[in-house]
Amino acid sequence: MDTKKVLSGLCYFSIFFAPFLFPIVVYFVAEDSGTKSHAKSAFWSHLLPFAAIPIAMLAFFFSASAESAAGLAVAFLGFAAYGILSLAVVIWNLIKGIKVFQEN
Repeated sequence: MDTKKVLSGLCYFSIFFAPFLFPIVVYFVAEDSGTKSHAKSAFWSHLLPFAAIPIAMLAFFFSASAESAAGLAVAFLGFAAYGILSLAVVIWNLIKGIKVFQEN
């Protein structure tokens, strides 16, 4: 198997062991533009769930001040949306990593 494919695939699979560190290192070390492209894409996909945390936290704080069933529902929906987004990102990274390994 080609080293470029392995590095590109590991950038996506690194969501399980080094979500930010591995794609950044590969981006700056790799000389191939395709590998750099995969590293950048993997880095941004790993960053997406962390960018959604402030939105979920705001929903929680605003709903906590309401002290009602509607406030609790807003908090639940905010955290559920965050969980679904995180799961979608993990699945997307798995699919992209497998596709990279299957390329000719």
